Amino acid sequence: MVCAWVLLPLTGTAGAAAGPVVKLSATQAGAGGSLTVSGSGWRSRTLLMLLVCGRATPARGVIGGTNSCANGDGRAVTTDARGAFSRRLPVAEPPVPCPCVVHVATVTGAGAEADAVLQVAGHPVAPLPAEQSGGRLAILSDTRLTGSSGVLTWFGAPPSRTLVFTVGNTGTSTIKDPLFQVGSAHGVFAPQWDDRQWHGTLAPGRKAEVRLPVELSAGAHGDYTVSVRYEGRVLAEQPWGVGRPWGVTLFWILLCLVVPAALFRIGMAVVDRVRPRRPGAARLTRTLRMPRLPRPGSRTTEPPPSTPTLPWFAPDSVPGAPAGRLSAPHDDSPTSPTTPTTKGPT
Repeated sequence: MVCAWVLLPLTGTAGAAAGPVVKLSATQAGAGGSLTVSGSGWRSRTLLMLLVCGRATPARGVIGGTNSCANGDGRAVTTDARGAFSRRLPVAEPPVPCPCVVHVATVTGAGAEADAVLQVAGHPVAPLPAEQSGGRLAILSDTRLTGSSGVLTWFGAPPSRTLVFTVGNTGTSTIKDPLFQVGSAHGVFAPQWDDRQWHGTLAPGRKAEVRLPVELSAGAHGDYTVSVRYEGRVLAEQPWGVGRPWGVTLFWILLCLVVPAALFRIGMAVVDRVRPRRPGAARLTRTLRMPRLPRPGSRTTEPPPSTPTLPWFAPDSVPGAPAGRLSAPHDDSPTSPTTPTTKGPT
């Protein structure tokens, strides 16, 4: 009896520490109503998403992922410092038949999820698809993103990485060329899934490293969450912080500076060509023109010295000389050029 009383508190503590827990104020509600969803055991200050999903049980999870949930009526909530929360959730009919659950999952950070059974009154119920008894994949190591983006990503090119993780076959049959789905989600938005096939064979009990390419849209920046799932079950999630493409911002800044400057130069050239010119403007421009300076390193040629013209060589320097002669006509008179000749009266 004493041992039983001692084991009871230990069992309760182990159950509380097993993982996150979700509780509902009512296990049955009709579409259009609402109920209170509370939880505990979550990480502190963590953003959670609350959804009503069909084709799901707490044991098998949500078959088909968020495609089986009423995403338009979901609610988001942030846990407190102790990892607890409480939030009103409208009851909506999921796009697939029940059995239904209230699915609570983390939006960012390490993946964690929990389900609580909910009966949606008036919604059809259908049996779940048979669970495959063959091969089953499980993540054996933490996922990581490797690689780096090139210079073009700084100018808005799509960022790309490689998602690396190790999987093991925990089933009883061989898995050949498994088809994974890789999705990237920004903020609270649902991920966009792309098919990525891994070529290889996994025998029961064996493991292998899987590398899947991940690429975002052009100009993407901010906090993203990369998820990988197999057969509708999410295997792992990895956060990815993408930097802002500052090259695009620099391009627009330069464009805003260069285009106005070019338009100003074109406008001034048009105005200078169209406006009428005054008559004295050209003369003033030629008068104020600066002398041309010699270029550095060029030879300066000085003008040749001017040769003075001799009076006897100039054609018009001697009075009385006819045009075209170099000197005056020869005079054979004995009269001295310095003595004037006087002619007396006859």
